[in-house]
Amino acid sequence: MEIPVTCAVVFLLVFGGACCVGRRQEASNADTSKGDAGQKRPSRATENKPSRCSYTFIVPQQKLTGALCVSTETARVNRSEMASLRALLDRQQEQLDTMRGQLEQEGALANEMRVLRRESVNMNARITQLYAQLLNEIIQKKDQALEQWRLESLVLNATAQVLQVSSSYRDLEKKYDALTSLVSNQSQLITHLEKQCQLKNPTKAPQVLQVSSSYRELEKKYDALTSLVSNQSQLITHLEKQCQLKNPTKAPQYTVSFKGPWNDCHHVLESGEKTSGIYLLRPRNTNTLLQAWCDQSRAQGGWTVIQRRQDGSVNFFRTWEQYKQGFGNLDGEYWLGLEHLYWLTSQATYKLRVAMEDWQGRQTFAEYDSFQVEPESDWYRLRLGSYQGNAGDSLSWHNNKAFTTLDRDKDAYSGNCAHYQKGGWWYHMCAHSNLNGVWYRGGHYRSRFQDGVYWAELHGGSYSLKKVAMMIKPA
Repeated sequence: MEIPVTCAVVFLLVFGGACCVGRRQEASNADTSKGDAGQKRPSRATENKPSRCSYTFIVPQQKLTGALCVSTETARVNRSEMASLRALLDRQQEQLDTMRGQLEQEGALANEMRVLRRESVNMNARITQLYAQLLNEIIQKKDQALEQWRLESLVLNATAQVLQVSSSYRDLEKKYDALTSLVSNQSQLITHLEKQCQLKNPTKAPQVLQVSSSYRELEKKYDALTSLVSNQSQLITHLEKQCQLKNPTKAPQYTVSFKGPWNDCHHVLESGEKTSGIYLLRPRNTNTLLQAWCDQSRAQGGWTVIQRRQDGSVNFFRTWEQYKQGFGNLDGEYWLGLEHLYWLTSQATYKLRVAMEDWQGRQTFAEYDSFQVEPESDWYRLRLGSYQGNAGDSLSWHNNKAFTTLDRDKDAYSGNCAHYQKGGWWYHMCAHSNLNGVWYRGGHYRSRFQDGVYWAELHGGSYSLKKVAMMIKPA
């Protein structure tokens, strides 16, 4: 070992036997013994006698290169310490092996957890898919049941009306036979009177005039009855056609035209059809035919109705494909279809009018000077112009947003806004308007989410409107 250069150390060494020092010390002792030889040589007994020696060394700054004496007790202590250190090292090695085994087990568990987590994610995706499929099937079955019930009601109403008209027709036939018999009797009477006139019996002339007057009145009644019977026959024929069309009860209330097709309802109006009703349309640049409700009475007419809510009879919590193709009843609640909206709005510059009515009977509107829907490749994105009206602007916040449904999430929210709003719409994060939401009766509603038919600027998000209609026509 090396002694630090910066200091000198004083060692007090007490040895219980022979002591060994470095080579320089032995040389020093040899020199000393040579110097003392001339004075006195110690005896052999003295040399061999062990003696206890005590030295004090003032060691200069130097390196020790020779052997050092170590007592046996100190060495024994060091061996025990070494043994204890070895035992400690062995225990620590065992602990390390144990920890290594535990780490390997935990690593295996961590791998299993990662595998289980991936399987859980896949399972959640599968469960979500199955939920959407189940919900879609439930909606379809519910809609089929509602449609079947509606058709049965319509058929029953039509049957009742046909029976009533048939009964009236039979009554008219009886009256007609009675009148025919009366006319025949009157004709015989007139013939008899004419014969009497030919016999120059002037006293009967007033009776002839009276009978002639009655005959003319009977002719008028006969003509009126004939016209009434003809109208009844036409009504019966019309009702039979409506039964075939599965919509008989609405026949007297609006027009169902099979003329055309027209480009849009404004084209219908320009063609001279000024009655609101269902018309056949075919937008330019496409061979797709569609039927739509044309509103010819509101705001100068010519409006193609693309959406209507009025009684909650149609469920609007639908899939992407259903919103694409359209659904509902043209004479009631319906959605025209995103694909049809794309073709309609691509043939000209259209404006949008949203007509609303609350549960107090107040009617308001919001109008936008341009309205366009992009193709499906751009998720039917909404393009909207400037606002005017008295309902407030609750749609511009959705401008340039893609359409979102329960199975196609295209909004900017971390979740799916369609699941919370219960409809399909151009959701953002999530909505300032939700005209395809749940139709709640009475206005203010209680729900976990704001999922009613609302226009936030009108009554807020917790108020469901009574009637809503979205309609477009060329600007």
